Amino acid sequence: MGKVLSIFGGIIAILLGIILLFKWIKVFIIGLQFCIVAALLFGGLMAVLFGIIEIRDAKELKKIEQEEKK
Repeated sequence: MGKVLSIFGGIIAILLGIILLFKWIKVFIIGLQFCIVAALLFGGLMAVLFGIIEIRDAKELKKIEQEEKK
């Protein structure tokens, strides 16, 4: 009974989601635009931070290699 109930509940949720999507399409598009902007901002921030970390690690590795040669 629980499996059948979950299928019917899922179908109802899908239909309700489709109806509300068409009713609130402008709000959905604004939310989607916000998600894209947020993903680009956080992705760019992560790229900058990882680049800084890579540069710092490269300098530290070079320093350790120079100490080993001495």
